[in-house]
Amino acid sequence: MEGEVQHLMVDWGLALASLLYCHGVGMFIAEGTTRFLALFPVICLFVCIPLNLSTMFLCGLTSFFISWLGSFKLILYAFGQGPLSSYPPLPLSHFISSACLPIKIVRNQENPSHQTTKKSPKDYAPRILLFIITMKAYGYKDYLHPWLTTSLYAYYLFFMLELLLAMTASLARTIVGVQLEPQFDEPHHATSVQNFWGKRWNLMVSSILRPTVYQPARAMFSHLIPERWVSVPAVFTTFLVSGVVHELIFYYLGRFTPTWEMTWFFIIQGIWVGIEIVIKKTMAQRFEPQPFVATLLTLAFVMLTSFWLFFPPFLRLDPFDRSCREAMAFLGFFKNGQMLSPNELVCPFI
Repeated sequence: MEGEVQHLMVDWGLALASLLYCHGVGMFIAEGTTRFLALFPVICLFVCIPLNLSTMFLCGLTSFFISWLGSFKLILYAFGQGPLSSYPPLPLSHFISSACLPIKIVRNQENPSHQTTKKSPKDYAPRILLFIITMKAYGYKDYLHPWLTTSLYAYYLFFMLELLLAMTASLARTIVGVQLEPQFDEPHHATSVQNFWGKRWNLMVSSILRPTVYQPARAMFSHLIPERWVSVPAVFTTFLVSGVVHELIFYYLGRFTPTWEMTWFFIIQGIWVGIEIVIKKTMAQRFEPQPFVATLLTLAFVMLTSFWLFFPPFLRLDPFDRSCREAMAFLGFFKNGQMLSPNELVCPFI
């Protein structure tokens, strides 16, 4: 574990030094191809950084924060777009925070791009209780129906992702002292698959994929397809890229040969969102289910496809046991000052 912490310090030290370089590049090189070429080595470095880590927690955060969001933000920054681009230029502290954390700073009193339901600490109490019940129930997974077991995995993944992103945003808000956009907006209230992925689930990712993939794809396909339908292939391309990136992150976490299940999961989501777009444009007035029915159908589709394609590669990572042992190793370090490998520990909950 001690070696893992050292690798983490080296990786994030390289990332911070690289971002100092990128901030300087932006000060002296105008946006465009030349700036992109100057930033390209850093983008390649960001993609490779997680290969130096093996624990699921540290590797997962690094691959998501740096390899995906950080590299995509630098691509946008090279062409004068995205959260890192601003006039006047962002202060160095804001630049580094925005580049290496999954946050979006709301500047100049502007309204957030997504109006979301604000949460207080009390809102997380029932979720924490349910998470504890979920962890305990995992020990009896052999006696549960496979679909119920997978539902436990789904809630575990959502809770951990939401909690980690909320904690990161809270830390960044304290350090930088600015207003930040939220990461989620009650995804269980989505009324369509398009609404789920575009406006409720992991909004930071949506806000990055939109300018890096969706808008360029839309501009490219506009030369081939009528304007009314150009959003359909652009959406599909966006989901395809998201699937490939998720496949890469799962490779970082487990070092398993890719099975491409994750990519197919997002391909299916993209096809379905395209179908929703066509339906809305052709028969919107004749096909408007009640909100409750629409939400039920949306969640059923997302969950069923997740059970089929998303969770099998996720479960091959043995996420419950690994995350439990890693948490015990970190707690042991803070309690006893002793660095133990997670492989030397046994999770008491499983």
